[in-house]
Amino acid sequence: MSSDAAQRPLVAILSGAGISTDSGIPDYRGPQGLWRSDPEAEKLVTYRYYMSDPEIRRRSWRMRRDSQALRARPNVAHTAVARLADSGVPVRVITQNVDGLHQLAGVPERKVLELHGTVRAVVCTRCGARTSMAQALERVAAGEDDPDCLTCGGILKSATVMFGEALDQEVLGRAMAISQVCDVFIAVGTSLSVQPAASLAGMAAEHGARLIIVNAEPTPYDPLAAEVIREPIGTALPALLDALAAGGAAATGG
Repeated sequence: MSSDAAQRPLVAILSGAGISTDSGIPDYRGPQGLWRSDPEAEKLVTYRYYMSDPEIRRRSWRMRRDSQALRARPNVAHTAVARLADSGVPVRVITQNVDGLHQLAGVPERKVLELHGTVRAVVCTRCGARTSMAQALERVAAGEDDPDCLTCGGILKSATVMFGEALDQEVLGRAMAISQVCDVFIAVGTSLSVQPAASLAGMAAEHGARLIIVNAEPTPYDPLAAEVIREPIGTALPALLDALAAGGAAATGG
């Protein structure tokens, strides 16, 4: 049993917005995405606007209050990832999403790297105190339109990486390390156009991983992929991951 486990491939899964659309969370950059339909909406998640304009913060809190992300539930693609992680195959999830649905589906926290942070927590921009988004939204519901930090009075923001903020270098470093040593790298529901996350696919391929891309639209990394799947994520990803769980690297031909 242990020798079989030792031979199983390390599978890295890079997930983007497309994996969560079936959970009712919009793809912000897609053809019908919010950033295309309402360019002003970007200001609500742009650090310099958020920090300098109280009205932007008030609108941001209203957006969070009305967001589908906190009410969304994992879909069959998330549960397929969790099933693979539970099967004994070594799995690490690198996600561009901030919705926390991989963890809700059952993937252990330690196996998930959130490149862009999480919408399920808030952080103080002054003292760094971190609390739950649910607590902050309770204050908004109670009438605070721009709740401040209860520890120091500083400005609170979602624990996500806003436009104009740098990614957490420790998280990015771990993601890069995984990309360099994995045997299979699956990019799912991501346009692979946002750096530095997109470069992880190329990094994995360059280090010998079998690159599989599951996405409705072409990506810049398609030429490097051993396999490109255009089928709906909700059917394609479970089939792919269940095959990996059943047969290891051979299930994907590598």
